[in-house]
Amino acid sequence: MNRTALLTLSLATLGAALALAAPVTIRPGESWPDDRGRHVQAHGGGIIKLGDTYYWFGEDRSQDNDPGKRYVACYSSMDLAHWTFRNQVIKLADPDNFGPEWVLERPKVFFNAQTKQFVMYMHIDGRLPGHKSRYSLARVGVAVCDTVDGDYRFVKSFRPLGKESRDIGQFIDDDGSAYLIFESRPTKGFFIAKLSGDYLDVEKEVCLIDAPLEGGAIVHYQGLYYAIGSALTGWAPNPNKYATATALAGPWSEFKDIAPPETNTYGSQSTMMLKVTGPKATTVIFMADIWKPETQWESRYLWMPLEIGDGKLWLPAPAEWSLDITTGEAAIK
Repeated sequence: MNRTALLTLSLATLGAALALAAPVTIRPGESWPDDRGRHVQAHGGGIIKLGDTYYWFGEDRSQDNDPGKRYVACYSSMDLAHWTFRNQVIKLADPDNFGPEWVLERPKVFFNAQTKQFVMYMHIDGRLPGHKSRYSLARVGVAVCDTVDGDYRFVKSFRPLGKESRDIGQFIDDDGSAYLIFESRPTKGFFIAKLSGDYLDVEKEVCLIDAPLEGGAIVHYQGLYYAIGSALTGWAPNPNKYATATALAGPWSEFKDIAPPETNTYGSQSTMMLKVTGPKATTVIFMADIWKPETQWESRYLWMPLEIGDGKLWLPAPAEWSLDITTGEAAIK
């Protein structure tokens, strides 16, 4: 390699490193373009991190999708602001005779270090014979893939712990243990359940949080577990609430508002809390969806750094904010 080529490569590498090190800006509620200039389709989604790269999975509700199929998209980023489209990892026709109104929502992906397999959980629903609601099937679906952004293969659906399951969430504790969060309408609460060794099933119940909430999200921060949930109001936003516990099994505190209740969580619904840890700070990001049920492909995202600690949690009003992925620091502009 000649000196000119080597210098060009070195400058490019330095430029990429400097770009990654610079704080990035996140604008809640605005259109979020990917590398193709298209609005990110990752609704009801979840994020996992592999090495220095984050992968965001969610419902792909693009207008040009085949209406007979359900889609999940995968995006990657190294700074949580600039997202590269990787693949429609799920392009699924009715996999098990669920019926023409079947639903696939809130996909969450786990990486199993033992099997080296990526395992996706999703809310699967549909209309049972004789029922009025298209949300009467109330199951979870499982799909697997050998690569994070490959084509996932649908494996099965079931009711975890034998319970009805609608909105699901994921939680990976600091020790690597993986948990499924799912809302069960008849029990008027949401379950925390540990996954089996291969992540293909639910091993045991850890806790039933006795509150009629969905959109469950959990984070472990400075020795406390924080759980967020949304009231059962369908597509309409409501005041999301939080509780705390010293252990996942509880007991959990009473639920309190995460924002002024009259704002209805600024028009959003929780889907995940993402912890970004650096040498200077740990930022917990509230990830939520601003649903547009009539134009679902236009649904937006509300991401904001939470004020969290000492058993308190608060969602600031949406505003531009910056994130330094290398230090873990966030600042609202």
